[in-house]
Amino acid sequence: MPNRLAKETSPYLLQHADNPVDWWPWSPEAFAAARERGVPVHLSVGYSSCHWCHVFEAESFTDELTAAYLNEHFVNIKVDREERPDIDAVYMEAVQAATGQGGWPMTVFLTADAEPFYFGTYFPPEPRHGMPSFMQVLEGVRTAWVGRPEEVAEVAQRIVRDLAGRQLDYGKAGTPGPEELAQALLGLVREYDATHGGFGGAPKFPPSMVLEFLLRHHARTGSEGALQMAADTCEAMARGGIYDQLGGGFARYSVDREWVVPHFEKMLYDNALLCRVYAHLWRTTGDELARRVALETADFMVRELRTHEGGFASALDADSEDPETGKHVEGAYYAWTPAQLREVLGEEDGDLAAACFGVTQEGTFEHGMSVLQLPVQGPDIGDERLAGFKERLLAARQARPAPGRDDKIVAAWNGLAIAALAECGAFFDRPDLVERATEAADLLVRVHFDAAAGRARLARTSRDGRVGVNAGVLEDYGDVAEGFLTLGAVTGEGVWLEFAGFLVDLVLDRFTAEDGSLYDTAHDAERLIRRPQDPTDTAAPSGWTAAAGALLSYAAHTGSQAHRTAAERALAVVHALGPRAPRFIGHGLAVAEALVDGPREVAVVGHPEDPARAELHRVALLGTAPGAVVATGLPGAADGSGGEFPLLAERTLMHDLPTAYVCRHFVCARPTTDPVELAEQLGTVRP
Repeated sequence: MPNRLAKETSPYLLQHADNPVDWWPWSPEAFAAARERGVPVHLSVGYSSCHWCHVFEAESFTDELTAAYLNEHFVNIKVDREERPDIDAVYMEAVQAATGQGGWPMTVFLTADAEPFYFGTYFPPEPRHGMPSFMQVLEGVRTAWVGRPEEVAEVAQRIVRDLAGRQLDYGKAGTPGPEELAQALLGLVREYDATHGGFGGAPKFPPSMVLEFLLRHHARTGSEGALQMAADTCEAMARGGIYDQLGGGFARYSVDREWVVPHFEKMLYDNALLCRVYAHLWRTTGDELARRVALETADFMVRELRTHEGGFASALDADSEDPETGKHVEGAYYAWTPAQLREVLGEEDGDLAAACFGVTQEGTFEHGMSVLQLPVQGPDIGDERLAGFKERLLAARQARPAPGRDDKIVAAWNGLAIAALAECGAFFDRPDLVERATEAADLLVRVHFDAAAGRARLARTSRDGRVGVNAGVLEDYGDVAEGFLTLGAVTGEGVWLEFAGFLVDLVLDRFTAEDGSLYDTAHDAERLIRRPQDPTDTAAPSGWTAAAGALLSYAAHTGSQAHRTAAERALAVVHALGPRAPRFIGHGLAVAEALVDGPREVAVVGHPEDPARAELHRVALLGTAPGAVVATGLPGAADGSGGEFPLLAERTLMHDLPTAYVCRHFVCARPTTDPVELAEQLGTVRP
């Protein structure tokens, strides 16, 4: 009998709709039921492409005896962390504070007032590896709830008090400057893996935001060390198993420090961020591998994540059906044996492909399977022959059962994809990618925006063209504004600047504290046990620093001192955390680089059909100055109006030729009609 999740839009919740567990979605009614029955709440948080979430479901939530115990003694709430990042953040903070670690699936037991008193993640069906079984946990929680209610209440109240005491106070830290950014770089050098690239040990995650900071720091200071760390990490990932050597795109993380074996789920946010990083690396160095990976990743997003409505789906699952066993296992879609290569390519080419892709008889993964890599020491067979191998193997792989797709549209992650695709389209002469970015932006405006007076908001998700019920959080506003600003710079359509302004104004009105710090949820959002406020990056930029970046760019476009001041106040957190924890505030450091550099304001004017304007515009977009904003259009009117872009106001043609203007810190360089001179004005600044 279906439970209460059957009418939800989240693919993750729908995966659990036929469980024998009597699941509730997060709702006041669920907590009212717990209060009426006098039972605790069992909160289970995960997401659709999470491997261990699937394992937990198969082992426990589909088990009739376990479900019967859960139904009798608990009210059971299932939450998709991607739809409700605010709920996830609040309780994950409690889990990490209590246990020192976190992750998904997340298991939390709450009172009817939503106060947590016991935590965990995955629990096995039988005790193993020092972990109790899930049933033992349930029985223990039930025993404490019935036998020691005062103790449970005291624990819950203490945890809530402790969380309330963790409020941040960075409002007086000051604006980050060159000294803090230099200290952050030194901190990264200390944690850098000089052998394999990246930072830290296993598991190793793509450091997307840190890489962007390193590229911007190199552009501003000329630091070769910063560029080398970025370039070497990008090459190591691109050659490793974390990168899909056949279909493009990156897996979530590597289980080892060498980037060999990935956790196979593919997330939109990872691929959007890395697509842009590789495009920026190519812009800096001209590296052909970076160009190829940027384009392959862009094509992967369009081919495998784009939905019928024009947006981009959240993720591809880590698991898929193994054709030989019929079971869903991790990596079945992506791994190969030498025999399988020979079956597709023939004996000679199969053996050569095995050497090219690091496929061994014993395997680099499980059960004699290997994840395809592109080792530096592999045979050099030429790009054309290698491309032929890839084409034939990809065609054969497409006959395998494909991983499931979580096809909900998350606003923030689509904002990241819009920015990446727009820039790749501009950099690599791929107008189709700009079109895909525009279509995704149109979807967000059409479906996710509610501009009604008094309740203007951005919705977090949609699916099949139907908007979800959950309000957008700060990262949605920041990342979508960034996507719109980038799209406007590429297309010359000022409407995207207008939409971005609508979003950043809502940030000022609904997310900003008196000291200039930013909350993850709006002032009128559902009240949880704590209002989440986290400036550190997770797998994607923190909402705090994403919004700061959008505020800064919007201020550069419009000259708005209010938005500039808000950005500077929000970036005080980077002044405080950048030198101490640079790995975890990479996006904030990247935005701070733009702040220190200006950012530069670039206006390109000329007639649309003039190829000289197009050339100047392209040079402007290819400039490496951190966070530079670009506007292009017709010459501005003498009355000071700039049409759709304020930067174009009073910008006239020189000698009746398309002209570029570069300004920063209230000072403008000499207007130029020369693309070479413009490139120099936007290139690396040596100290």
